[in-house]
Amino acid sequence: MNTSPSSSAQAARRALGERLRELRMDAGLSARQLAAATDQHYTRISKIENGVQAPTDEDLRGWCRVCHAEDQVADLVATLRTVDSAYLEFRRQSRAGLKRVVGAHTPQRYEQTNVFRIYEHNVIPGLFQTPEYAAAMLAFWIRFLDTPNDVDDAVAVRMQRQRILRRGGKRFVAVLEEQALRTWFGDARVQAGQLGRLLELMSMPNISLGIIPLMTEREAVASAGFWIFDDDLVALETPTASIHVTQPAECRLYARMFEALKSAAVYGPQARRIILAALSELDR
Repeated sequence: MNTSPSSSAQAARRALGERLRELRMDAGLSARQLAAATDQHYTRISKIENGVQAPTDEDLRGWCRVCHAEDQVADLVATLRTVDSAYLEFRRQSRAGLKRVVGAHTPQRYEQTNVFRIYEHNVIPGLFQTPEYAAAMLAFWIRFLDTPNDVDDAVAVRMQRQRILRRGGKRFVAVLEEQALRTWFGDARVQAGQLGRLLELMSMPNISLGIIPLMTEREAVASAGFWIFDDDLVALETPTASIHVTQPAECRLYARMFEALKSAAVYGPQARRIILAALSELDR
């Protein structure tokens, strides 16, 4: 996956143009006919279809109206919204320190979200991290991204964010790979504290925590961790960028993937046994 914001935005613009070309061709219209029907020059149609120029919301609505594809408007508008903002560079955000690298994890987004669906394959989610675990993990990213060392402030921001766990009306559905329990950040003491924290969180009525055991039969494997905020936004993080998905059709695909991953997870006493087994191995 290319995580350069400029090249990714250009690729997304070309993909949007290709979808619009397909709609025009399915409607049996030439570029000149579509231009005449939407009151614009035909060269602009060509520029939009080739990703040279971005359409406006009004362009998309007129395009779909003429092509009798009004049901596509919502998806196309959502795609347009993400063309230039889907990729947020970590390096650019982190020039003033990691406490500013929040991606989709803003106070406003957390307040607006009622159901958080979280899948992580090799790390404990930030909402469930202990301060020691978070500090050990963030220390690596400070070195990797060569940012100012503001680990204490960055941890404080992450801990403050966890207050949402006790906010009424919020629900958290998390699925973790067993590997996430066995990936160390810090020493054995830090890892033990983190696993103990997971056991505590499992007792909260608004948190559902499932563990996908190692060496288990399953129907789906995800290539990256992701968070789904209600049905409106999916957020993924790569080593250098935060990716936001808002297109309704794409969000629905991630929701389907989440359900497939959930089906391989165990819960309650079975999940606790896996965490306790990982804890017991720390003493060996």
